[in-house]
Amino acid sequence: MAESLQRPLGPNALHLCLDMQRLFSPDGPWPTPWMERVLPTVAAVAEHAPARTIFTRFIPPRRAEDMPGTWRRYYQKWAVATQEHLDPRLLELMPALQRLVPPASVFDKPVYSAFAGHRLSDELKNRQIDTLIVTGSETDVCVLATVLGAVDHGYRVVLVSDGLCSSSDEGHDTLLSLYRKRFSEQIETVESDELLESWRL
Repeated sequence: MAESLQRPLGPNALHLCLDMQRLFSPDGPWPTPWMERVLPTVAAVAEHAPARTIFTRFIPPRRAEDMPGTWRRYYQKWAVATQEHLDPRLLELMPALQRLVPPASVFDKPVYSAFAGHRLSDELKNRQIDTLIVTGSETDVCVLATVLGAVDHGYRVVLVSDGLCSSSDEGHDTLLSLYRKRFSEQIETVESDELLESWRL
């Protein structure tokens, strides 16, 4: 069961939606079977405040040799996901979200965490954001990496529990439990209905 918000959402909250792309749909090489199930929830949160939404896209390299270290080995295994083999349309956001851009923004990233590099951090500072409302894919990979980055940067993190998905049910359930039990002072989980009712613009 998701918890309630610890306090109301303030005026400096932003929706960060991670990697809801065709790459992870049933059409892509890394299908997340229940992405389509959570898509209406993610769209509802984005539609609530499209100008205060940032979508990220996970962008694989052109070739495995373009990446360092273990990423190179990773893409040697997943050569089908490199850009020299991938249909570029699979890098796009799911259509229900793409239509919100603009006013929503899109930030591309080459690794799991959206905080890799400085672009997202700089944007959040420029917009005086103090709270990140997080949805997207996958709960136990890119969401995990980004959420821990947000915690390290001192942001209040609100996870929309019915707006997250993974290709692993076990990983999803385990990580939601971890977020609630080990990071309860810094990470909150909430159902989308309560979030939308509480997020006053």
